[in-house]
Parts: sequence; structure tokens; C-alpha cells
Amino acid sequence: MSDYDVIVIGAGAGGLAAGEALARAGVSFAVLEAKARVGGRAWTDERIFPGIPFDRGCHWMHSASHNPLREIADRLGVDYRRMGTRRSSGLYLAGEKADAATTRAAWDAVEAAFAAADAAGEADRDVNAQSVCDTAGPWWPLARHWMSLLSAMPPEQISTLDLAAYQDTKENWPVVSGYGALIARAAAHVPVHLDVEVNAIDRSSTPIRVATSRGTLRARSVILTVSTNILASGKIRFTPALPDAVQEAAAHCPTGVAEKVAFLLDAPVEAFEDTAYIDTMTPGDPARAPINFVVNHFSQPVIVGQLCGETARELEAAGEPAMVDFGLAALKDVFGSGIAARIRRATATRWTSDPHILGAYSCALPGHAAARAALRAPIDGRLFLAGEAVSATAFSTAHGARQSGLEAARAALSAAG
Repeated sequence: MSDYDVIVIGAGAGGLAAGEALARAGVSFAVLEAKARVGGRAWTDERIFPGIPFDRGCHWMHSASHNPLREIADRLGVDYRRMGTRRSSGLYLAGEKADAATTRAAWDAVEAAFAAADAAGEADRDVNAQSVCDTAGPWWPLARHWMSLLSAMPPEQISTLDLAAYQDTKENWPVVSGYGALIARAAAHVPVHLDVEVNAIDRSSTPIRVATSRGTLRARSVILTVSTNILASGKIRFTPALPDAVQEAAAHCPTGVAEKVAFLLDAPVEAFEDTAYIDTMTPGDPARAPINFVVNHFSQPVIVGQLCGETARELEAAGEPAMVDFGLAALKDVFGSGIAARIRRATATRWTSDPHILGAYSCALPGHAAARAALRAPIDGRLFLAGEAVSATAFSTAHGARQSGLEAARAALSAAG
């Protein structure tokens, strides 16, 4: 039995930030992480493609000029690319490259869909995003793909009021050595207990008792940074039960589906520049959902595709080979069947079935934009939730998770007196 001032559960961007703040305050604390690594959904895998870092989770420093992690990157001398819009440099329709005018028209339609959803939210309408979009046009499947990718939920399950609350400068700057590696390095001084699963949190007495796979710990306050899907799953037993408002908020702000499939080639693709963005789709064929790729990732022989929506859910459930096959079929449309012979290794992410996360990032369902505020509210003045899902304006991002961890640490310290 060990006693602490604060126990932090989860060593993702939010939990690590909370640990940084607690360390500076000089209080006794423990950061517990179920996995054998830190970072949570910020994970730079340096093993799958030898010598080439691959961000399995978050990758772009969104709203980079306002992003505190960009300031940390500058301080640590970590390189990143200054990029603006992710508007693609190439659109491929049934394997044929579209001309510039068609590509521009397609992306105008994508941005119009986001603008319509934002306008509804700014007018305080908490309705599903699809209901305010033009779904009859030829580019709706592409717009639907991007809305599903950026919110991790299909547009009919996206709250317009929640979507409009997100503050975006449209500066999406990727980190050359990996965003996950940056987040881990920023908190390298924070001690973390790895391979420790939390099974139960009992706040029926003082101090709070936290039952783990390695025994029971006690603390005056607890900061919980798990995903909303984990919170709603029952994997952690709460005594007494979480307030109804919190349980409902977790269910109404689920962690959705967004996955990646990546390919290592024998050499960069000659016809494309460094870090080129392309979209592929087959109009009129619902079985061939759109997929977007980053080609020649940081001038490396790597192509990264992004999957979302029901397509990603079904493929992820079928397993990594199915995800790779889907991505390869799209690559063949663009580069021809000969691309297959150039592939040296392939991988896919599996966030949806990851037992410690159960999804990509959060999205408030229509009619439930207030869920994030309910998740931010302290519970009994001793249990504080943190993570990207509780952020009011930077949800689904690493910097939103980081800020929430700092705020939760301040609240825990204040509660402790």
C-alpha cells in the first residue's frame, strides 16, 4: 500500500503534462500507464520501418503557431515542416489523375461542406453535420471522407455545435522525427510506472484507493486521462459509480475510428515531390471508399494512407492484412500494378481494437455538444478527467490533451490546498 498526493492514470499527452506540473509543484505523485511505453495515442514507431520514424497516432502539430508543443519543439531543437492546408496536390478518379480544375472543384466542395457545418454550429444549431451539407453533388463522398477523418465519426454522427467550437488556424505542421517522440522527449523527466493496469477507483473513503494489476495505491486526488470509450466500457470499476452526467457524457462523446496504412518502398516515388498529398476515389462505386495518401513522407520512400468511417471500422475488424490490401488496391489505381513489387514492408494501425484505448479521438454526437463540459467538471473535488476529449476548443489533438492535463494538475493541487 503506497500513498501519494496525486495519482495520474494514463501516460499520454495529457497524463505526461499533468506529471510535469506535479513534478514542478514538488508533490508526491505517480503516473500509471497500462502499456509498456508512454505516449498513448502519440506513438512514434521507429521499429517497423528501420531508420524511418512513423507516427502511428497523432502526427501534425495542429494550429501550429498557437500550439505549445511547437514552442517545446523549438526549445528542444526538433525539426518540423511549416505547412498550411492539407488540400491535396493530386486527385485520382478511378485511377486517372484529374485535371487542375476538377481537383479544385472537388476541394472547394470539401471545404464548402465544412463551412456549412461550421455555420450551423456558429448559429447554435446542435444538429448532425450531414443534414446541412450538399450531399447530392459528385464530390460528397470525398467531403464525407474528410469530415469522417477529421472527426473520427461519419458526418451524420457529428454535432455541428461541437465541430464549430474547434479552433483551427489551418496550420498543420508535421514533426520530422515524430510527434510521439517529441511528446515523450518533452516529458522524459517524468517518472512513469509502465505495464500497470488500473482496475478500480474507490473514492468512498479518504484517501482514494486505486486498485491496479500490481496492487492497491492510495491518493488524495486522482487525474484520469483514459479515452471516453474506455471510460464508458466498464473496464475500470468506480465506487461509487461515476455521476450519471459523466457517464452520459462519455457515451455521447465517443472515441471514433481513424486508422492508417503505411508502405515502405524501395525508393521515393519519382513523379512526386517531398510530402505530397493526394486523394483517390472511384465515383459511383460505393465499395471503393476514398482514401488519401501522403507520398514521399519527408522525402523518405514511405506512403501513408488514412482510413476512416465504416470502411475503416470494417477493415480494422477484419485485420491488418485486409487494411493493407485495401490501401494497396488504391495505390495500384494511382501508380499501376507495378507498385506492388516496390513495396518492402507494410503496416496498419489498430486503434479501434486497442484494449487500452478503443478508438482514435473523440467526437460529440448531435445534440450533445455539452458533453465535453460535463467531462471537465471535477468529481467530488478529488477526481479530475483529462485528455483530448475534455478540451473545449482543441479536442482530438495532442495539444488539447496536454492543456487539459495541465489544467487537471492545477485543479488537483488547488483541491489539496
